[in-house]
Amino acid sequence: MRIAILSKDRCQPRRCSHECEKYCPRVRTGDETIVFEEDGKPVISEELCVGCGICVHKCPFEAIMIIGLPEALNEPTHRYGPNSFALYGLPIPQVGKVTGILGPNGIGKSTAVQILSGTLTPNFGGEDANWEKVLEYYSGSALHDYFEKVMDGDIKVAQKPQYIDLIPKAFKGKTSELLDKTDERGVLSELIERLDLSHIVDRKITELSGGELQRVAIAACAAKDADFYFFDEISPYLDIYQRINSAQLIQEIANDKAVLVVEHDLALLDMLADAVHIAYGEPGGYGVVTHPKGVRIAINQYLRGYLPEENVRVRPDAIKFEVHPPRLETDIETLVEYDNFSKSYGDTFYLETDAGSLKEGEVLGIVGPNGIGKSTFVRMLAGEIEPDEGKLDLDVKIAFKPQYIKPESSLQVEYFLRGISRKFDTSYFQSEVAGPLKIEKLYERMLTDLSGGELQRVAIAACLCQDADMYILDEPSAHLDVEQRSMATRVIKRFAENNGKTAMVVDHDIYMIDMLSERLIVFEGEPAVSGKAHAASTMQDGMNKFLANLNITFRRDEDTSRPRVNKPNSRLDREQKAKGEYYYHNPDE
Repeated sequence: MRIAILSKDRCQPRRCSHECEKYCPRVRTGDETIVFEEDGKPVISEELCVGCGICVHKCPFEAIMIIGLPEALNEPTHRYGPNSFALYGLPIPQVGKVTGILGPNGIGKSTAVQILSGTLTPNFGGEDANWEKVLEYYSGSALHDYFEKVMDGDIKVAQKPQYIDLIPKAFKGKTSELLDKTDERGVLSELIERLDLSHIVDRKITELSGGELQRVAIAACAAKDADFYFFDEISPYLDIYQRINSAQLIQEIANDKAVLVVEHDLALLDMLADAVHIAYGEPGGYGVVTHPKGVRIAINQYLRGYLPEENVRVRPDAIKFEVHPPRLETDIETLVEYDNFSKSYGDTFYLETDAGSLKEGEVLGIVGPNGIGKSTFVRMLAGEIEPDEGKLDLDVKIAFKPQYIKPESSLQVEYFLRGISRKFDTSYFQSEVAGPLKIEKLYERMLTDLSGGELQRVAIAACLCQDADMYILDEPSAHLDVEQRSMATRVIKRFAENNGKTAMVVDHDIYMIDMLSERLIVFEGEPAVSGKAHAASTMQDGMNKFLANLNITFRRDEDTSRPRVNKPNSRLDREQKAKGEYYYHNPDE
């Protein structure tokens, strides 16, 4: 069984010679396997297609996918039309539980939520869609009663969008005005306090940072009186403190409501969800939502890339974590050394740093809460800001990827990257950076048309293609799915090692920091008041200091070695705190 997918945005029949039709073997024997309709674009007959893939390779715009589906799949739950995206299966909302969805971007999670909210009626691959057929199809299943309520209008949905940076484009007023419109449960004042929003309620939405926008969006969703709550990625732009706080809030909502969460921060999903559906398939082509699984089982299967119950491999290679994360300092040359320095902004904020050194070819993780001075620190290292006390003359060239990425021009991606550096045309950049990050298909797209995840991958590539001695990337995990985060981690790490360059990564994803970093710089202090940057330390010492401030402990999963959050006051949590081992137990001890 196979499906044919045509990307109508990429297909440009006026600029090609209809290679898909011209080279199709079935067309050349007289069959109408590919025909062109009135809009000038081809329609591929999935019944006649033999799956040779010639049209896929001949299309100059890479607009065609021919996908062989797993044999166990029957008719789709919903399909948008001939040669369009198909979704198989649906997540099952459960009252009193947080249900997670784990899978790559573009796999149909938004389509599933549209169906569950009643805004989209599933057509099961046909042209007609009606709720009577839906109820008949799901008769005897858990979704039958749910869809019966949807059909009767008894299900109200509250949704937090994925891309919160679009909120200022839709609303221009004050934060308080936006939140007041959503306060259907009368809990707004409590939410403002819980999410630390009291200092921004009188500010305009257009003046908020990404982290502030994210917390406003969570509060707006949580304040509504709904039966089904959907939170699409709560982690971007939030530090680990804010992520845990938001997760606890969502779990409280789920006490008597159904909550569905899409989240790519696996440590957060592990702590937050009660059950997880894995979504797999071909982004933009088709998506399959599995039956619910236990959280630990689902995450481990997804990391291995193999789902035994479905007998499906979703990834050729497993995502692996180091078995012995407390890495020793490698015997390599020191790039720079710096003494203590500090910076103050009047009476509003003060940052001080310990003396330290940075080595060639290493990747340093930088962790700490938002508003603690991390961006000020790296900007001083880059020479953009002068310290008030202490001398900082590093004499190194630095490439910087900022936290908030806003395309300032409507250039095509290829011209944008080519204009940054001549390295764009080198075989190393194309094979070791552009290829793994999968940005070749974005070359003809305009920067202003990219999604958040696409823009993030382009920004990482733009940073690494510059000619510099040190590369600083601020929150490269934002809007990337699990596979993309893993690949971005591998690209950054290999780039530093192969080229003898120093990389510094500021991120709040513990998994990414764990896979990426050799040493850690920990920031402590009071956000928006004062901060202190400690000297780089080993992962063990740095994470112990960082997690002790959070008062949480991590353990290693026995099967995958991934970090897992211990339940508060559990036996293992108490034992590790007593030993001062917040990060994990050292297997060599």
